[in-house]
Amino acid sequence: MDLHFGDSKPTDEERAAVDALLGPPESAWEGADDRTDTDLRWARGGRAARERRDLLLPGLHAINDRVGWISEGALDYLCRRLTVPPAEGYGVATFYAMFSVRPRPATVVHVCTDLACAARGSAEVCAGLERDLGAAGSARAGGVVWQPSPCLGLCERAPAALAIRAGAPTTAVIAPATPAAVAEAARAVADAPAEPPAVAAVPQAAAGAQGLRLLRRVGVVDPASLDDYRAHGGYAALRRAFALGPAGVIREVGDAGLVGRGGAAFPTGRKWDATARQPDHPHYLVCNADESEPGTFKDRVLMEGDPYALIEAMTIAGYTIGAHHGYLYLRGEYPRALARLEHAIGQARARGLLGPDVLGQGIAFDIEIRRGAGAYICGEETAIFNSIEGRRGEPRSKPPFPVEQGLFGKPTAVNNVETLVNVLPILTEGAEAYSSVGTETSTGTKLFCVSGAVDRPGVYELPFGATLRELLDLAGPPPALRAVLLGGAAGGFVRPDELDVPLTFEGTRAAGTTLGSGVVLVLDESVELPRVLLRIAEFFRDESCGQCVPCRVGTVRQEEALHRIKDRTGAAAAGDIALLREVGQAMRDASICGLGQTAWNAVESAIDRLGVFDPPRPSTGKGASV
Repeated sequence: MDLHFGDSKPTDEERAAVDALLGPPESAWEGADDRTDTDLRWARGGRAARERRDLLLPGLHAINDRVGWISEGALDYLCRRLTVPPAEGYGVATFYAMFSVRPRPATVVHVCTDLACAARGSAEVCAGLERDLGAAGSARAGGVVWQPSPCLGLCERAPAALAIRAGAPTTAVIAPATPAAVAEAARAVADAPAEPPAVAAVPQAAAGAQGLRLLRRVGVVDPASLDDYRAHGGYAALRRAFALGPAGVIREVGDAGLVGRGGAAFPTGRKWDATARQPDHPHYLVCNADESEPGTFKDRVLMEGDPYALIEAMTIAGYTIGAHHGYLYLRGEYPRALARLEHAIGQARARGLLGPDVLGQGIAFDIEIRRGAGAYICGEETAIFNSIEGRRGEPRSKPPFPVEQGLFGKPTAVNNVETLVNVLPILTEGAEAYSSVGTETSTGTKLFCVSGAVDRPGVYELPFGATLRELLDLAGPPPALRAVLLGGAAGGFVRPDELDVPLTFEGTRAAGTTLGSGVVLVLDESVELPRVLLRIAEFFRDESCGQCVPCRVGTVRQEEALHRIKDRTGAAAAGDIALLREVGQAMRDASICGLGQTAWNAVESAIDRLGVFDPPRPSTGKGASV
């Protein structure tokens, strides 16, 4: 795409997509004498758009949703409306995998080729689609194109695909996917509008079970009904928060021992307290719902099955830290969660549970959804800020930390979905009762995303301290277990003789691995581990934002070395293994953010713990059993 933005004009449809978001441009009001109050509000909105660079990402979504791709003329029109330099707008548009700046058919099928789906046969799905629909990226006569995709967050139903049609827009989730099912869904989405499926994915062997806290309503209540949510205890936690006051909520959350569930395990009470104490205003709350770690889908299940719980928890967090505005940054690949949350926010706002006077308490708080567009790096807390602000989703150097200077340079608390929803049982049960479950240093329960070679994949909620063996017994392990990947692509492998590791932050750390976000990917003897490592390396190469040299170069060198040795062992692989160690250590020590710092973790653990490139040993004819 040549950067000759002035040479191309937007179509009427592209203008309409932008104007529907931003309001008519100021020029539309020139010479008008009979403006109504509503007209004046629209005109003011047109002027205010010049000061809203943060609307760049929603604007790109508006064009992409309406037309299917972003032309020079459309991008130029959007950038002029927001007074963003077109070259910067182009840099943002090309940063995200879900956008295209080249013409493409209205229907795009994203086929997951990441870890869980690869273990369940995504290669066969892609081969079938290439046979039936043509090569990836090539437009079919029927107006359909397919392309490989990173993890879609549908790992419990792998292999998975997502069909998206511009215009309406409409979507279809195909999981488990077959070439025939994908082709049929693509035709259906292309030919006729269809709502997202009405039934959310209920965690296997979990709905309504005893002892659940976070999942107790999923699969039990109607996710569209605010009355049903309240009948099952909804908004009792918010009322208790108002009774305790902000300081009381912070004390209760701190006493409960709640730590972040995204992998960093930072104490939530300390984060909220530090944000609330900042004198600079306004304060902001950001919910990180961009779970893009391959193998992670717990937040999707919560948002689809219990959306009001997240809205209530965000309202409590906003009240506690002194924020009147919260942003929910949602994965672009989650159309069903988007529909559920938009409906729930609208209902909560209509019933006085969001807005200028929440529950008649004189407290103002509202929530705005911001859709991601396919960028793993935007799961990093400061990259989210840049993305929301209309910039490339690149991480920022710290300090300053988000609690001091976060979104729009103001004090900001960032929490993921699971962390926030944990606040509800803390306030309804009390800190002492909450912390009585789990261990002394890892309190409460944890959601685990189990996928791969198990009989019953899904989200499981267990108390901290349960062992990996106990979790796998619930999920139905394979008869010949090769390894378990904990923590996703940024995690580490566990051998079959290490299944008694306690599932706590400290327990997995002592065992030389990580709990991460709760990914538990089970691999049997049919999986070729060198190919798994190569897919991990490809993932990090693709997802590196390229901002810092150690990560930008290191992820490429890591992939190249794994390509060379994927079929080698012993002395033939020794040189490249030494190179991998050197590159991995450089990324870990010098990368700006967690992507580069953890890109070598899984490869290192496979080499050291599984001996994946060791010379082959004589086969016994039997696989390791659980």
